[in-house]
This record gives sequence, C-alpha cells and structure tokens, in this order.
Amino acid sequence: MPPSLRDELRQRRPFTSRAEEAHLNLIRTAAILSEGVERVLKPVGISLPQYNVLRILRGAGDQGLCRNELRDRLLTRMPDVTRLLDRMEDAGLVMRTRETADRRQVRTHLTPRGREVVDGLDNAIASEHQTRLGHLADADLTTLITLLETVRHPDA
Repeated sequence: MPPSLRDELRQRRPFTSRAEEAHLNLIRTAAILSEGVERVLKPVGISLPQYNVLRILRGAGDQGLCRNELRDRLLTRMPDVTRLLDRMEDAGLVMRTRETADRRQVRTHLTPRGREVVDGLDNAIASEHQTRLGHLADADLTTLITLLETVRHPDA
C-alpha cells in the first residue's frame, strides 16, 4: 500500500473532510506528474506551457490556430498567451501570419524547428507517461479518467 498524503506531508491532524483530502491529493499528484514532464523538457529548453502549445499546433495541422483558439485548448490557463507566443516565435518554434481576408486575424503555426522539437519529444514523453501511469490496469485508467472528468464537470 502506498503512503497516504498525510504520511507524505507528515501531517499530524486529519483532513477536515474527504473532499479536502481528495482535492489536495489531486494537487499533489498533478505537481508530481508535471515535474516528471518538466524533467523531460528541460534538456530541450522549453517549458511545459510551450510544449503544450507545440503539441496543440501539431494537432491543428497546416491551418494553425488563432491565439484565442489556442488559449482555449491549453491544459492550464495562461494569463498572457501573446507573451508566451512572442517567446516561442523568438526561439524559432512558431510563426504567426495575418489572414489576408481579415487582417485582424493572426494564425500561429509550427515552424520546421518547432515540429522537430515536438516530434523529438514523443518517445520521452510517452516513457514518462508509462513510468507514472503504466502500472495501472486499463480499467483503472478508464475509471480514473471518468472520475477526473466528473470532477471538472460536476453538472454534466
């Protein structure tokens, strides 16, 4: 049996509720999962939000995405997506182009370097996923996914 969150945190008092314990477990687990991915990304010199953008743009294909479309697809909310894209453009990972029909529309696309970076991370990221979650049975993963979706969308 793995150690409880109370044991990990060396917390003496019980949690005020099971909901609090579950909430704090989610936060702790998300932090550990993020740290593992960040270790994979560090040698490449990109952050977790930058990797997320590269992954989303790869999935979007050649048409790219507008800033707001990209913002809405990010795993975590970013207060300033424009600044994130500025840094990524400066690093040669993405490029932005204005639409000819509506000059207000700016689409973001992967550069060849951005595509190379995100493609080059696939195996290492998959390995990290396997390390953290591969010991769970498919049925357990399905249950976990369903529970997490229910937490995010309680009224659905």
